[in-house]
Amino acid sequence: MTEESKQPQGALKEFLKTSLPAVIDLSSQPLVWLYEAVLISQVSIAALGGVGLAFQFIIVTLTAVLTFVIGSSLIINRHLGRGDTWAANHILGQSMMLGIGLACIIGFIWYAGAPLFFRIINESEPIGTVSGIKSGIQYLQTIAYFAPVIIICFIGLGIIRGSGDTHFALIINLVIIGINIVLAPLLIFGRLGFPELGVVGLALAKGIAFSVGLLLTAVLLRSRKCRLFLSMREMTTPKWESVKLLFKTGFPTTVEQLTQSFGLLVISLYAARLSVVVLATHQILLLMQAVMSMFYQGLGMGSMTIIGKNVGAEEHQRAERTAKVAGRVTLLIVLIIVLLISLFSSAILHFFTNDQDVLNLGLKVIIIFALIQIPKGLNAVLTGNLRGAGELKWLMWLTIIGVLIFEVSVTWAVVFVFQFALAGIWFVHGCDEATRSLFNYVRFRNGKWKFQNA
Repeated sequence: MTEESKQPQGALKEFLKTSLPAVIDLSSQPLVWLYEAVLISQVSIAALGGVGLAFQFIIVTLTAVLTFVIGSSLIINRHLGRGDTWAANHILGQSMMLGIGLACIIGFIWYAGAPLFFRIINESEPIGTVSGIKSGIQYLQTIAYFAPVIIICFIGLGIIRGSGDTHFALIINLVIIGINIVLAPLLIFGRLGFPELGVVGLALAKGIAFSVGLLLTAVLLRSRKCRLFLSMREMTTPKWESVKLLFKTGFPTTVEQLTQSFGLLVISLYAARLSVVVLATHQILLLMQAVMSMFYQGLGMGSMTIIGKNVGAEEHQRAERTAKVAGRVTLLIVLIIVLLISLFSSAILHFFTNDQDVLNLGLKVIIIFALIQIPKGLNAVLTGNLRGAGELKWLMWLTIIGVLIFEVSVTWAVVFVFQFALAGIWFVHGCDEATRSLFNYVRFRNGKWKFQNA
């Protein structure tokens, strides 16, 4: 076998070794959310609505933490690519230091802001009932006590995952999930001698699980078994230049993710204006998409990590080989997903609901939903390629423009002027993903990222 033929195989092995643990790691999280939703729905529908709303509030505030996770991972990968582990460990320490301060602020916002946040809920909505609001406030204020633990663990695991040690991040995350799965029903329903705490029990189970996860993360980062080492000196000695670099690098991704969340919120509001059946069907499709999007993000994380290190080492040809391999693997996986959704569409929808109206509408739209997975999966990896190459501002502006044009404007016209309803919502969403995929592909291929300063 020639050296040239070995290179793609080496790139494939490296990509799969890095991305597959991240795929399992990230895609497991939406399944846990579904598990928790099933448990809380047994308490009451109002409790489910309140906790669901509190969870959305948590997700929005956690987006700010991406500044440190993405920014740190990109800078660290550049340093690791150059073989400068000291500089990589320095960025890790600075990130954890800033994360501790941010975690305390977010915890205060969760606790003090819970009553104010739920006060704006429309009392006429099911999720706005007194019991639903009370459940949401209880959950949010209880989880606020664990905010430092959850956020610092989130940052630490994110950096470990982003630096390429995806198998360690997977193991710790599975421990967190396992503890949460076991404790949640015990504390919610008061089984095996535990007190019956309802939604407070759900928050306590998550907090305890993340406390164990943070302990394991700290032990790992101090053990020298992974690529990074957490220096207490670096974590307690702030350096303004490093702090400024972290914000500069990670801020575009934070804006990008907030814009993406805003777009999803807008199209959900459009669906809500159509009918209850349309909204329910749309929410089911969004839940399915959340699971698959985390799957795609795992693949994108793998390409981002490897390309970031290659760029740091100025091995641009290896970066391009990784991008090609990542694209081919993702396309194959996505085509399999499209085939499975098409073949088992009825069974998949029945898993979420038995409402015949929702099922009928879902079956009309699910083929469009399945086909959308092709540009969506490819765009996730293309985004990972560009993040690894440092094209963060490009991704931010492309997302802002795409959301404003497609999700906000075109979707409104297609749904309310041309009256294509839910099919129109998902068709336009697919057009948005396809357009961004094309632009991202062209951007990476033109190679401008090779001449940018790391």
